[in-house]
Amino acid sequence: MRDIDYLKLLSEKYRSESSVQAEIINRKALLSLPKGNEYFFSDIHGEYEGFRYLLRSCAGVVRSKVDETFGSLMKESDQIELSRLIAYPKKVLAKKKAGGELDDDWYRTTISQLIAICRVVGVKHTRARVREMLPKEFAHAIDELYHVNESDENKRLYYRGIIDSVIAVGAGDAFVTALSDLIQNLLMNHLHIIGDIFDRGPRADIVMDDIMNFPYVDIQWGNHDISWMGAVSGNEACIASVLRIATSYNCFDVLEDGYGINLRSLSQFASEVYADDNCDAFKPHLLDKNKYDKVDYDLAAKMCKAITIIQLKLEGMLIKKHPEYNLSDRLLLDKIDFDKGVVKIDGKEYPMNDINLPTVDRENPYELSKGEAELMRTIKYSFKHSEKLNNHIRYIYTHGSLYLIRNNNLLFHGCIPMTKKGEFMELVTKDGAFSGKNLMDYLTRKINEAYFLEDTDERKQDAVDMMWYLWCGPVSPLFGKDKITTFEHVFLSDKELMNEPYNPYYSLSHEEKYADKIFDEFGINPDKGHIINGHVPVKVSKGERPVKANGKLYVIDGGMSKAYHNTTGIAGYTLIFNSHHLALGAHKPYVKGEENVADIEITEVMKHRLLVEDTDEGAEIKKFIEDLNELLEAYRNGIIKEK
Repeated sequence: MRDIDYLKLLSEKYRSESSVQAEIINRKALLSLPKGNEYFFSDIHGEYEGFRYLLRSCAGVVRSKVDETFGSLMKESDQIELSRLIAYPKKVLAKKKAGGELDDDWYRTTISQLIAICRVVGVKHTRARVREMLPKEFAHAIDELYHVNESDENKRLYYRGIIDSVIAVGAGDAFVTALSDLIQNLLMNHLHIIGDIFDRGPRADIVMDDIMNFPYVDIQWGNHDISWMGAVSGNEACIASVLRIATSYNCFDVLEDGYGINLRSLSQFASEVYADDNCDAFKPHLLDKNKYDKVDYDLAAKMCKAITIIQLKLEGMLIKKHPEYNLSDRLLLDKIDFDKGVVKIDGKEYPMNDINLPTVDRENPYELSKGEAELMRTIKYSFKHSEKLNNHIRYIYTHGSLYLIRNNNLLFHGCIPMTKKGEFMELVTKDGAFSGKNLMDYLTRKINEAYFLEDTDERKQDAVDMMWYLWCGPVSPLFGKDKITTFEHVFLSDKELMNEPYNPYYSLSHEEKYADKIFDEFGINPDKGHIINGHVPVKVSKGERPVKANGKLYVIDGGMSKAYHNTTGIAGYTLIFNSHHLALGAHKPYVKGEENVADIEITEVMKHRLLVEDTDEGAEIKKFIEDLNELLEAYRNGIIKEK
């Protein structure tokens, strides 16, 4: 018999033998439903318009369901128009209203079409689950239309009466929008974000708003996410890194309009210190235009240079504080010969492109100037007190992890660090040496300590410092490279010095035997398992494939960020795992107003249609059924009394 206290607690909800029996019947019925649709996205990088389109179109699945529902009964142009309505109901309705296209017949036809699609996409759900998703204001009307038997003449009249009533009271637009949202929710059952929500793109804050509005989601932290998480946790080097990337990519809207980060102090400081400096090496990438916080191009370059110097100093402080990081080779400010205008790296001198560094003290190059220190205090305060940013970061913490195992799939953003010989690489820390799964578990604990521990806890600062290492350390599973070459990129011309070699994982994992080694490390059946990660853009234009290791590894960073479009040749991947197959959707760059139909490739067909019984959710249901059977036995034996 299970723990009696637990069964007594369970009996508060299921208060009689009959209620337990009813719940067992319900739960067993769930096991026979088809497995729900899982969607995997990676490396969104603030591209909110493209990501929103993929969410609202369910990565092109909406279009296929419209075709499945109506086929040859509806012209292709009408199917495209209906698909766009489902994805963007408010925008499409506003456009049609402006064009005088909306009348009672249009509403009758469209509502009937949307109900038909709802029935097709709702087959994987119980009635109770569908009802949970219904908007409260129209729950009864939609429920009746969804389940009505149209073969009965009286029911057909009832059906038409509901629709006519909706139109008569002027609720047509709201009803169409509610049905469109319902279709999206029925199609996309679970959302996996495989890292890198932030940086480079214009509005990561809007991406986060959309993610938080989705009912079932998990996040695997990426290196760009970890730098923002570190910034909010109080790591000043992470704060500087976040600002450097934002100023470098002209992303002022996300900082000031999105999160209310006041950059006035940075702009004033940069204007004064670099007044006569053109800061050519720091000119921002103009991939997107700021709508609300337009910053002068030259001023943005000055701001980027100012915060870059501060970042290099703060990083130097951390490297000196933590010799166990083994990053002394990244201490380059003290290797500059200002008189000769060169920097010494690995015993060789290289000419500097920019030697105007007025805030760098030659005797103490890693010490912040008085102005820099005051600037960082102001900015740190702004990060700490941004309510929206803190809400977003807390959500990332509570819904996130360094890795996740779900339905035999191992999800993580970057890599499991490996040596060239294919062994798991060790990270030596103050707490000991960790590798493989133990490393991932240890770092997960440190990441959570950085945010959740009280400031008075002696473990807090070490964890906060570690957040910067995770952003760019050579044994960080999030960074996955030998070194980060920020200094070389902005101050030197030699391209070889800017090379950032990837961890051996990225070549070894393409071989099935190393994928199997990782499955064994994480306790996953290698015959059923898949590794799903992002981080490294797949250069489709150069013939690279996202599916590797004989179908066991999926790299789904297809370059959603505009910064990678020329490199990859596409604009991101979506991996879709439904009851029938695994499929990859390759997306074209998002263009507002155009249909962006994904190129869908089925990569693996399941041996049989997967049911809920075959999933992790099914395992949890079976476990709960065992608990219910124990409670049933306790009632029958008189151990627990019925209420």
